[in-house]
Amino acid sequence: MLLHSKLRLQLLGRCAQLVVNRHASTGSVDKEVMEQMEEGFKKLAESKSKSLLKKHLTKEIFEKLKAKTTPSFNSTLLHCISSGMCNHDSGVGLYAPDPEAYNVFADLFDPVIEEYHKCFKKTDKQPATAFGKGADFENLDPDGHFIVSTRVRCGRAVKGYPFNPCLTEADYLELESKICGAVSSLTGEYKGKYMPLTGMDKCLQEQLIDDHYLFKEGDRFLASAGASRFWPTGRGIFLNSAKNFLVWCNEEDHIRIISMEKGGDLGKVYDRMVGGVEALGKQLQFNRDERLGFLTFCPTNLGTSIRASVHIKLPNLMCDPDEMKKLADKYRLQIRGTSGEHSEAKGGVHDISNQRRMGLTEYEIIKEMHDGIKGLIEAECKARSA
Repeated sequence: MLLHSKLRLQLLGRCAQLVVNRHASTGSVDKEVMEQMEEGFKKLAESKSKSLLKKHLTKEIFEKLKAKTTPSFNSTLLHCISSGMCNHDSGVGLYAPDPEAYNVFADLFDPVIEEYHKCFKKTDKQPATAFGKGADFENLDPDGHFIVSTRVRCGRAVKGYPFNPCLTEADYLELESKICGAVSSLTGEYKGKYMPLTGMDKCLQEQLIDDHYLFKEGDRFLASAGASRFWPTGRGIFLNSAKNFLVWCNEEDHIRIISMEKGGDLGKVYDRMVGGVEALGKQLQFNRDERLGFLTFCPTNLGTSIRASVHIKLPNLMCDPDEMKKLADKYRLQIRGTSGEHSEAKGGVHDISNQRRMGLTEYEIIKEMHDGIKGLIEAECKARSA
């Protein structure tokens, strides 16, 4: 159930106003914001929402956190929970408006992180970065019977900047300039072209979206979190000549680095992404926390921030949803529609990815994903012959 539209607009308006005033921070939450937070919390508590936000934002935690702000960007609890309060059908419903929010509002973020990432406790620490070699993993579907395409991506935040809800229009433009400079310096197989969304030909934009290269404006979950402000200012895409490596600028995170190609050669796709990340890391300073790993807008992407996915056809397994869920849980995989979260499966093609991003190294996450997809294909083959 969606929050009443009037309150929803009020919440978004107040978050936007807080951004404008962030540099004149008093370290306190004004009366109007407090009233709107309390009204939104009450409606969430009375709702039938099954979100992690509702589960972990108890009355006690709400009272403890509602008057706090982050020191550098004046972010409030409202910035963190506005999406979940506006959209009671959220799965998580919680976003970080800036890197400091993970510490200031840790009493809310930590239990959500622990439950989503499967027991990454507040005493745990993300391992040091260890990419390993993708060549260790064989092609999952060399004959092309199941896997349509493979994609591996990661998110990065540039040090010194908040996340979407607290970025000003000038911030977006400054970030875009830095990111554009970095991707323009790439050479070899990574060499390509940066295309800003501002002024982009509509036909080209639609074609890039249809070909699964370019992102769309945020859905209602992201919009309610403040991710679509000043759209399309500061947003863009870098695409290499072979169209198998791309960088998204200021979509959900500051940077999304993506490697993709047809077929099931996960190791090859992974190695290409790693090369791009390392090259960009020489040009930009990324925000990494000693305990949480790479910091991102959404807590589901913390840690390595890696999401490896395949578009795959498993017709027999998909006819048995209970068995499919059992296998997905066993292999720690996440099943989505063809275009990702909150989308439908088109032509029987599902997007299946690793669920865990924390508590493991990058190499271990790719191995877990590789083993899981291999297990699903084996189960599909058994179901066919049964």
